[in-house]
Amino acid sequence: MSNTKNNIYFASDFHLGFEKETDNHKREKEVVKWLSMIQDDAAEIYLLGDIFDFWFEFKTVIPKGFTRFQGKIAELVDAGIPVTIFKGNHDMWMFGYLEKELGVKVISDELIIERNGKRFFLHHGDGLGRGDYGYKFLKSVFRNPFFQWLFARFHPNFGISLARYFSSRSRQANYRSDLEYKGDENEFLTQFAKQKLKEEHFDYFIFGHRHLPLDIQLEQGSRYVNLGEWVTHFTYAVYDGEHLELKTYTGNLIA
Repeated sequence: MSNTKNNIYFASDFHLGFEKETDNHKREKEVVKWLSMIQDDAAEIYLLGDIFDFWFEFKTVIPKGFTRFQGKIAELVDAGIPVTIFKGNHDMWMFGYLEKELGVKVISDELIIERNGKRFFLHHGDGLGRGDYGYKFLKSVFRNPFFQWLFARFHPNFGISLARYFSSRSRQANYRSDLEYKGDENEFLTQFAKQKLKEEHFDYFIFGHRHLPLDIQLEQGSRYVNLGEWVTHFTYAVYDGEHLELKTYTGNLIA
């Protein structure tokens, strides 16, 4: 790692593909501009899930689009910048294409890393903690190899359209609950982090999924940072080797 490339970047929930095509292209271009902006000083990049609003890799077919984003990721990896992508609840069906074609590392659940003596617990954030048993059951179904095989029997035109319909329904149903912080006792990721601290120490818990940018001070000097999303907030975090900061990308074209 060179002296000029010492920042670690974290972002989540781009939800590429959920808008009509023209709007989605604008937002995808902003994501690519941000990746270009951080390219010169990025030592590592972590994208913590729901990068795509829907993603499923059939044997010979992937969802069309996202070419600017995928090309930029390949460029970063080819330039020697490690890129790690987490599976989210909208794009958990990654079966090797992104690793093979783009050279990224794909994480299914949590990833624990240590940098400059600081421990990070990284996860998309879905299915953690107590409660939400309905979703946890659905997640176990969606990740079951048999049901993945069954879905792959659909023609992609039908399967992808069906999945995008339910993805949109899910997002609309949860939009209002994402608008404000509900208090420590009612925030499942805050509670998860507090409980985890009783087992072992982490300096930073970094999640996506919640869609609300958060920086919560926990016990023992630990922090829970939620990365927000790139539909309305355009937020990300950067760790410079000493400090972690939640920032907002202000170069967006979308008002």
